[in-house]
Amino acid sequence: MSLTRLLVPSFTQMLRALSTWLEKAAAHERASCGDSDALVSLRLAADMYPLASQVRFACFQALEPAYRLRGEALPEALGKLQREGWNADAQPGSMQDAQARIADTISFLSTLASDALDEGATLPIALKLPDGIVFDMTGEQYARDWSLPQFYFHLTTAYAILRHHGVELGKADYVSHMFAYVRPGSLPRS
Repeated sequence: MSLTRLLVPSFTQMLRALSTWLEKAAAHERASCGDSDALVSLRLAADMYPLASQVRFACFQALEPAYRLRGEALPEALGKLQREGWNADAQPGSMQDAQARIADTISFLSTLASDALDEGATLPIALKLPDGIVFDMTGEQYARDWSLPQFYFHLTTAYAILRHHGVELGKADYVSHMFAYVRPGSLPRS
């Protein structure tokens, strides 16, 4: 399987799901006369990043491979997005901001050619973390062992934050893209 056909649809469908979760969360808050923008500051534990960070990091993780796997330097806008994630306690933004980031990320991913990332499978990738640790790997290893796990970590953490704070989400919300594959007549009747 090509890296493009693996990563781009995976990122896109799950970012769409994240957008839907945020819509459900905003509706949940409106129904209880709450402020939906306050949701972006929620977290699972005191030492974890808030929802605003999780959304930004999920978007960052979906965008980063588009540059690394094409052998391109990360643009400043991507570095800014990452810094915004690190600093979301001070400037969490709004639900509208979170939705805009998701929409922009999906829009960018849709511009990639169907084989845009494929030649990056054998590229050497040096991934340097802020604490100085450097990982050396191939593009395929980067996609499999870093990019996808990091993306799903932040996505799942956003889901868990919303569930923890009372938003009614279930497995069907997490894998809503699977309904495209349902065999006709196989859904249980209620």
